[in-house]
Formats: sequence, C-alpha cells, structure tokens
Amino acid sequence: MNRNVTLLWNGLIPENPIFRLALSLCPAVAVTTSVKNGLYLGIAVIFVQVLSSCTVSIFKSLIHPRIRIPAYVIVIALWVSVIDMVLSAYDPHTYEKIELFIKLIVVFAIIISRLELFASKEPLVPSFFDGLGMGIGFTFGLCLVSAIREFFGLGQIFGQDIVDLKFLVMILPAGGFFVIGFVMATFNWIEYKITGKIPASGGGH
Repeated sequence: MNRNVTLLWNGLIPENPIFRLALSLCPAVAVTTSVKNGLYLGIAVIFVQVLSSCTVSIFKSLIHPRIRIPAYVIVIALWVSVIDMVLSAYDPHTYEKIELFIKLIVVFAIIISRLELFASKEPLVPSFFDGLGMGIGFTFGLCLVSAIREFFGLGQIFGQDIVDLKFLVMILPAGGFFVIGFVMATFNWIEYKITGKIPASGGGH
C-alpha cells in the first residue's frame, strides 16, 4: 500500500487519536454533546494539524532542538488564530459553544505529539498526509461520540428530532466517558479477534 494512503488509514483506525491512542480526551468529552459541535472542533483540528505539520516539516532545519517545543506551540497558535477568526465569523452561535476548546487546540496532545514524532523528522508530503490522517481520525472520533450522545441523550441528530428519547445522563460528562470507553472497548475487542493480541493504549490531554 502507498505510504501516504497508509498514513491516512493509520490516523483513521489503527492509531485513532481518541479510541486507540487516548489523546485529547478532555475536549472529546466536553464538546461532544452534539454532532455539530464535534464536527466544528474536528474541522478546526484538521486545519491546525495539517498546516502545523506542513510548517514544521518545511522549517525543521531552522528549529533548534532546545527550543523545539516552544516553536511548535507558536506554530500551532498561529494557525489556531486563523481558524478561530474564520469560525467566529462563519457561525458565531456554534462558535460561542466551543470557543474555549478552539483556543485550547494550542496545547492538544494530538497535535504536539505528531509534530514531535513525525513532522519534525519527515518531508513535507508525508507530514501532510500524517496530519490529515490524524485530523480526520480525531474528527471521526468526535462525530461518532457526538452522534451516540446526542441520539440517546436528546433523541436528536444535528439538532433535529429523530425519536422521543431523552436519556439525559448521556449528555453529561459521565455519559461522554461511558461512550468513549465503550467505543474503545469495542475497538480493542475487534483488534483482539483479528490479531489475537491484547491492544495497548496511550494517554494525554
């Protein structure tokens, strides 16, 4: 399989940031009370992850190892500022609900980890696909958790009534952790059935 395709696939399933690497779980719980919120944050993360990975890959030879983490944060903050202004202008109502977490993308473990582990060592094109794969994987995770929580908690999808079902605990933080844990367990069970190996997970904020 082409390496770039593999990088995309890895971010979506085998190394999914939420369900396999357990990264950025705090925002994954906080914003996934509706699919729209999860989708908007996911789009913001894709934008920042891809452009930050490309920027670091291009300028990696100019970044001194001793200041690489502050340099990464500055790069991420630059692109976060751009997407923050775009979302606030495009949909102010939804932006108000996730504004805090848009700004906190600067310190998301998923983004900093990919800059440190991949973009700082690889050429531009693989870094682009790695960032895109991780961003899409994170967005997929947010939307899946959001859909489950919004459907069972409010009986809605994208704010539209689907069924008369209101299991309100699902839209509380406890419900978010339950859904993420359930999906993680499902991923692990599927991997165990396919490979016969017990999966290991990471963790971060």
